[in-house]
Amino acid sequence: MSDQRKIKIGITHGDINGISYEVIIKTLLDPRIYEMCTPIVYGSPKVAAYHRKVLNINNFSLNHIRSASEANMRRANVINCVSDDIRVDLGKPSREAGEAALAALKRAISDLQDNLIDVLVTAPVNKATIHSEEFPFHGHTEYIEQSFGEPGDSLMMMIGEHLRVALVTSHIPLADVAGQITAGRVYAKIRTLEESLIRDLGINRPRIAVLGLNPHAGENGVLGQEEEEQILPAIKRVREENRLVFGPYPADGFFGAGDFKRFDAVLAMYHDQGLAPFKSISFERGVNFTAGLPVVRTSPDHGTAYELAGKGEASPDSFREALFLALDIYRNRKRYDEITAHPLKAGHDREE
Repeated sequence: MSDQRKIKIGITHGDINGISYEVIIKTLLDPRIYEMCTPIVYGSPKVAAYHRKVLNINNFSLNHIRSASEANMRRANVINCVSDDIRVDLGKPSREAGEAALAALKRAISDLQDNLIDVLVTAPVNKATIHSEEFPFHGHTEYIEQSFGEPGDSLMMMIGEHLRVALVTSHIPLADVAGQITAGRVYAKIRTLEESLIRDLGINRPRIAVLGLNPHAGENGVLGQEEEEQILPAIKRVREENRLVFGPYPADGFFGAGDFKRFDAVLAMYHDQGLAPFKSISFERGVNFTAGLPVVRTSPDHGTAYELAGKGEASPDSFREALFLALDIYRNRKRYDEITAHPLKAGHDREE
């Protein structure tokens, strides 16, 4: 049995009324998946069967288990996390779907904490229906951060074939962004981004571009002071530590001229500044990765796509890439940690 074979990958079913089950099933139809990992879907056998019937997918089934420890390494497994009377209402948001998404997420997070699974891939949820007193978060990222770290530890990073974008602030109102852009926060996010590029993605001495907040990156203070007072001091501090960090760049010209191609990653100040260009370039295969935490979690970069639910038209590419990336990061971390724990032994092994 290979080391790859031992990786247990938890998959939460997300919003049952959207395209989550479609992209999950289409991904797991590929038999090569089972040579790389053991998939465990946290969801509902009943809901999965409903989607299979609607999509007319007959050559696929999920192995129903009670615990991740029972997973069949050669099959796609499912752990039931919802009641048997759950109802699917394709293409429509519902409170019931939000509760089902949260139930699956909670069970998967618990198993990740108990080391019953190795990595987590989350299918998309509707932020409005999952939001509640039990889930007062803006999305998966914040919930997972609370489960495995301290506030501010995590870094939302979007990863595509040609572009990687991380965010200083993520799911907050635009009116609150400027107040969150501090030299300390920008510095911390640069460091987290660099560490993740090295440990998780295997990029030695990464080149990082930092965007400004204001139009034209503040135009030397004419259009705003955040660049001069907060962003530049953070960049200077990290450059003094001999790191390849540059900026701040005006976002429009930076992406418009293709300057992002010269860097390993880009640090944007707020959600749409980074995600609008990312999705225009990498939407079909882009992946959301929660960096800066001791666990590996990825997700596709699309939403619930209610308008496609049940039609069989949803592309599994982004979800498939999320699964592959989670496995790659898990292996990269193990390799990096082994090398840094025993650097002399690693060097000796390479010489041999």
